[in-house]
Parts: sequence; structure tokens; C-alpha cells
Amino acid sequence: MTQTFQNRTALITGAGRGIGRAIALALASAGARVALLARTRDELDEVAGIVHGHGGIALVLQADLGDPAQVTQAASRALSDFGAVDVLINNAAVVWPLGPTSLVDPLDWATAIAINVVGPATLSMALLPAMLDRGWGRIVNVSARIAAQPAALIGGNAYAASKAALEGHTLNLAAEITGTGVTVNAFRPGTVDTTMQAWIRSQPREKIGAELHDRFTTAYQQGTLITPEQSARSLIEHLQNGRSGEIWSVGDA
Repeated sequence: MTQTFQNRTALITGAGRGIGRAIALALASAGARVALLARTRDELDEVAGIVHGHGGIALVLQADLGDPAQVTQAASRALSDFGAVDVLINNAAVVWPLGPTSLVDPLDWATAIAINVVGPATLSMALLPAMLDRGWGRIVNVSARIAAQPAALIGGNAYAASKAALEGHTLNLAAEITGTGVTVNAFRPGTVDTTMQAWIRSQPREKIGAELHDRFTTAYQQGTLITPEQSARSLIEHLQNGRSGEIWSVGDA
């Protein structure tokens, strides 16, 4: 990949594994300094080690997106260490709780919304002022195809609701700051072979619902999943177009 993000700084959430890891490594190879945010320290250290091994610069930010104080502190650390954050990729999300909504714990539902929606919005609010001051910035909120068809994921109410809300936040914010040099877009990464997918397949069929379990198991068995690296490449291609207020899908760059 050409050095398209040379001298830029990117913060990626969920950077320890899966799509976030692939995005972080792709941006690093494109010349960006990367701030890696997630809950699991050893996974972040492993990704940072790869970046350092290729001559890049990486900062590890261990934080829980469900805790606004930790999110704000992580953003402050990135700004302090790097001086600026030019690119924000809000990738981290949880798919739980799964199962019939009547049986879901409301606290679990609210926690999922906090991680999937409030966390990304909090990070954007923390980093946006400096982007606006510089007249350049890129914010991408990683969504999911389910946002366009919420009824298609029966048993995943919190996840479907959170992704629809995230896209609403994305398009509204993009309209608010149009013409400033800061772009805001959503990215639907496709059906990717990640630990989230594996976790869903590992859940008891009777607990999360036969339809939901069979859907993810069949996709895996049929070999229709794409790799995190394929999804990340598509996002990076989109990220270079300079447009705002769009919902991107994998493969249509």
C-alpha cells in the first residue's frame, strides 16, 4: 500500500483483533501513526509489536468503551502523546445480549448500547474540536448491514438497534459539519470471519434461538465469510475518497 496516510495519526478502537486489528495494521503500513484502543492489553501489545517491527509508531490505549471516563482519558492520552488525531475509526462493538428480548437483562441491553453507540460518540466528541480547528479529519463508524434491515436479526435486538442508532448519529454529524474539512461516514464491513462470529456459533442454540444460531453456523460452513484484511482494505479505499455523509459497504469502493 502506498504511503497515503504519511504523517497522519489514527485512533482505532477494537484494535486488538479482527477487523480493528486489520484496519490498524493497514493504516500503519500506509504511513500512519496508530493509537490502538481496546480492553485486552496483551492483544494490543501484540499488534503494537507488529507495527514497531515494521518501523511504525504505535500507542497502546487500554480502555473500556462502556466507561465514558476511560474513553475520555484515552482520547486525552492520544492527543497528548501524538499532538493530534487525524483519523478516528470507531470499530469496537459487542453483539450480546442475544436471545428473545423478553428474556434479556435490561442492564445488559443498556451496556451494549453504551459500548456500541455512546462510546463512539464520546470519542468523536473528544477528538472533533481539534479536527475542526485544523480543518481536516476523518471519522468512520463501523456499522453493520443489519442497520438497513433490523428485522433480519431476530434475537439480536440490542445489536440491531445500536447499529441503526450509530448510522443515524453518523449522518446527522456529517450534515452538521459539512464543509469543514472533516468527514464522517459509516462502514458496513460485510460478513467477516471474526471471534464475534465464532462466539455466536458457540452459544447454545436453544438460548439464542435456532434461526439466529443456524444463520451464523451456515455462513461459516458454506465458506461465505471474508477475512478481516479484505474488509479493512475496502475501508481504506473508501477513506481516501474525501466524501462525507455516506454509508459505505465492503467491496463497493
